[in-house]
Amino acid sequence: MNFQTADWIVLCVTLLGVIAYGIYKSKASRNLEGYFLSNRQMPWYLVLLGIMGTQASAITFLTAPGQAYTDGMRFVQYYFGLPLAMIVICISFVPIFQKLKVYTAYEYLENRFDLKTRTLTSFLFLLSRGLSTGISIFAPSLILHSMMGWDIYITNIVMGGLLIIYTVTGGARAVAYTQQLQFVIIYGAMFLAAWYALKSLPEGVGLTDALHIAGKSGKLNVITTGVTEKGFDWNDRYNIWSGVIGGFFLALSYFGTDQSQVGRYITAKDTRESRLGLLLNGLVKVPLQFGILLIGCLVFAFYCFFQAPVFFNKAQEQSVLKSNYAGAYSAAESEYTLLQKNKLKTVQELAVAVKEKNEVIINEKRASLQQLEQESISIRKKVKDIVSKANPGSDVNDTNYIFLYFVGQVLPTGLVGLIIAIIFLAAWGSIAAALNSLASCTMVDFHKKFSKKELTAEQDYKWSKFYTLLWGVFCIVIAFFAYNLGNSLIEAVNVLGSWFYGTILGIFLVAFYLKHVKGNAVFWSAIIAEVIVITVYRMNIMSFLWLNLIGAAAVILFSLLLQQLLQKKLA
Repeated sequence: MNFQTADWIVLCVTLLGVIAYGIYKSKASRNLEGYFLSNRQMPWYLVLLGIMGTQASAITFLTAPGQAYTDGMRFVQYYFGLPLAMIVICISFVPIFQKLKVYTAYEYLENRFDLKTRTLTSFLFLLSRGLSTGISIFAPSLILHSMMGWDIYITNIVMGGLLIIYTVTGGARAVAYTQQLQFVIIYGAMFLAAWYALKSLPEGVGLTDALHIAGKSGKLNVITTGVTEKGFDWNDRYNIWSGVIGGFFLALSYFGTDQSQVGRYITAKDTRESRLGLLLNGLVKVPLQFGILLIGCLVFAFYCFFQAPVFFNKAQEQSVLKSNYAGAYSAAESEYTLLQKNKLKTVQELAVAVKEKNEVIINEKRASLQQLEQESISIRKKVKDIVSKANPGSDVNDTNYIFLYFVGQVLPTGLVGLIIAIIFLAAWGSIAAALNSLASCTMVDFHKKFSKKELTAEQDYKWSKFYTLLWGVFCIVIAFFAYNLGNSLIEAVNVLGSWFYGTILGIFLVAFYLKHVKGNAVFWSAIIAEVIVITVYRMNIMSFLWLNLIGAAAVILFSLLLQQLLQKKLA
């Protein structure tokens, strides 16, 4: 990537400006409520931005355009269950959390069940969120390492260290206000990237033409059923059913029971402000994600007119060209270049046919374009196999590099620096909220619960800052070890969450709706459910979105059965 002095200036000014703004806005009461909940005074719009900033990690902006480029728009179905989940949370979760004035979601479970159930649930959250946050730090670091040549470990320390500064200093208030600024910068930069993708198309080719090209190539596949000739494919990750059903349970657990999200909306002034922030998130999240994916389709259309690389991870490519597989790689690259020329000719003819509204030619060229796209996918798969042979264990998934490659090749000096900055900002937005939630659970659910020593408000405040720092260091260390995850790195965050989310959600659903079920039944049911979820995942029976439904259903079912058995035993 061609990184100029102006890009460095934009990058540094943007990042330092956000840090300074967070520290400036971080004044709050020096106690638990001030540090973790910003004195419960956040308006609905900051609650909304906090919720959106927490869920929109750097992975979203790095991966989503590349996801659409390679697999089309069907990833947006992943979010289809979210609006319905927001309604359920507003009805069942928010009033209870606000009424009890909890610091963490898991405090409620002790009142409803017992201490061991609260401790187990909080521990499952700490385990899943701590590991996934470490991966979240490493994911953008890996991309920047590959694209910019930056040392991977130094990048981890810089990314983790800088955000720790304002997270430790200001707590929830700093996180909320910096996410407000980050949101504006991030989506503004993505809009500029989309505009440049359109602006860079050949003269006479506009948005409508670009969408026609992407659509005729099968990239605008917003709705898919997951049904094949052999019936429904349970391992198909993104379809309307896994999105609406599995996505509903994932969103219900993430927004309703994950402290990184609960901690955002219990900072609100009252129940109304919390609900407003959540409901608006349900309304705007799907269109925003649709827009980010659409950028990937525009990038695809751009590379129909201009030569695309056969493999977007340039660092891996250079390594292969120095190996014994250089000849095979070059041969595949030449084959791909020839195919790209044929695609360009077909796309130009399609664009003319669209303008003339010649349906016969449009259908003919659509078939040709889809055939060429299949051939393109086949060649790229061959290249990935070559890369894997040349460097066993290397990252052969170049989806995550597509958008950044486009940024480096097309965007003007200065804007490249801004795009790199949004990778940092998106990472910081989600990671800072995660650190804040990890510290709050550690302090409230473990330290204050099991420590025999009474603490003053000032001591609470200092211990909270210490735990934020400790978790920050822990996540950076996890980021170092995440290098061994290889090409499963990007998917690891979502999959890891789905290992635990269903079980945690099931505990809360039993707490809300099955009033006769007691602590012992739900505690052991949660352990059984967790074993079932991990077993189903290890056996590769179905895609990870369904794990959320399985975990929740297992907790509910076994809670009912065990409660019956325990009642009979007592009788």
